[in-house]
Amino acid sequence: MNDEQAVIRTPDQPKSEIFTDAAAAVDRLEAIYAEATRFLSAHFSAAVTGSRPATRIRACYPEIRLSVTSHVKTDSRLAFGHVASPGVYATTITRPDLFRNYLIQQLDLLMQNHKVPVQIGVSDTPIPVHFAVAGNPAVSVPQEGVLEFSLRDVFDVPDLATTNDDIVNGTLTHNADGSQPLAPFTAQRVDYSLARLSHYTATDAVHFQNHVLFTNYQFYVEEFEAIARAALADPAQGYTSFVATGNQEITRPDGVINPHAKTPQMPTYHLKRPDGNGITLVNIGVGPSNAKTATDHIAVLRPHAWLMVGHCAGLRNSQSLGDFCLAHAYLREDHVLDDDLPIWVPIPALAEIQIALQEAVAEVTKLEGYELKRIMRTGTVATIDNRNWELRDKSGPVRRLSQSRAIALDMESATIAANGFRFRVPYGTLLCVSDKPLHGELKLPGMASEFYKTQVSRHLEIGIRAMEKLRDMPIERIHSRKLRSFEETAFL
Repeated sequence: MNDEQAVIRTPDQPKSEIFTDAAAAVDRLEAIYAEATRFLSAHFSAAVTGSRPATRIRACYPEIRLSVTSHVKTDSRLAFGHVASPGVYATTITRPDLFRNYLIQQLDLLMQNHKVPVQIGVSDTPIPVHFAVAGNPAVSVPQEGVLEFSLRDVFDVPDLATTNDDIVNGTLTHNADGSQPLAPFTAQRVDYSLARLSHYTATDAVHFQNHVLFTNYQFYVEEFEAIARAALADPAQGYTSFVATGNQEITRPDGVINPHAKTPQMPTYHLKRPDGNGITLVNIGVGPSNAKTATDHIAVLRPHAWLMVGHCAGLRNSQSLGDFCLAHAYLREDHVLDDDLPIWVPIPALAEIQIALQEAVAEVTKLEGYELKRIMRTGTVATIDNRNWELRDKSGPVRRLSQSRAIALDMESATIAANGFRFRVPYGTLLCVSDKPLHGELKLPGMASEFYKTQVSRHLEIGIRAMEKLRDMPIERIHSRKLRSFEETAFL
């Protein structure tokens, strides 16, 4: 034991163990993580109420490790659940309780496809104390400046130098120890996003469902709550509770929800099912920055799909207010993802999502086939970062919109789709035309109120119906191989 190790106090760490049963492997992950966070929480509480610890306090994340020695041919239809070549693969894990079903599914597929066990042990990546005590009501966190010593002198703190998207961006092919990444996110990256989600949405990550709707208007939130209450009144639909900001949860249609004391940046609401296959609605507001922020953090929860259902400017004279636009392609002028996903990268439409959306429109509107074209148009949706784009010289953005054959313009959809592509989360867009600035039909107060009253309910119902269709599909069908690069992580 060297001098540095001698002054670091750690919990008792179990030796790595081999598992052939996925549930048992996740049980061990939970046990390691629970002991590590208990250890850190206890020492943190003692430190803030007493004197500075005499030694450094450290606990590390649990780890999954997999060794594959054969070029076994796996089911070519699968987008995940296998590795591309022989080698050693590893990933750190946080909150195994939250990700239990996901982890069991991923490990089951790996062991079935490669006929090898997995190794569960303790990694050498420290758990930042901020993440270990987050959400623990038994731990009192003091305000800045109260402690007589610096936290980082005793505990490990978040390291933003290693909390990044290098794996999903394809710039990290090997871990520091020579192993290859097994999952798209490291434990620290996941913990960082879990903390941010709670801050931005005012709801805990445990409430998020596998199907996420994004919108850019508060009107959709009000309608979502009405739909949720109706669903709770009908047990046959399978929804069991509704969660509003502040983690207020009701299980009855007449349950009381109080206004949140402080409106969060991106208010979020959850219509829950026991299996997690309910629907989450996030009001991201207007603009690509919020769209990127929300999807950056929700991606670590590995949702089955996310859709944008918001308002847009219709760009064609043949469109009418209230018409729908189903995005088949995206023109990206949002600029917030240019460093992570260059604009020359195409964002393909995903067949399963497109079909679900089109069928949902047909069912709700009672229009089919050629008649459906009266109210819905498919084509390119443009996303721009300038809210007043129509005031620019018409030879600029308007000409590009025409050359791209765009049918609609907003400030969020391409960002959400591009981040879905980047994070391997199936995505789609169904927008509703709320104005036609190129043709003199601007949003006026009276027009807007009538439009919102008549169209929001139908639009949101279509989004929910589409998600329910996706929910009924096997997960292997929803997650498209289009989203996978040459050398992918085995975990979804």
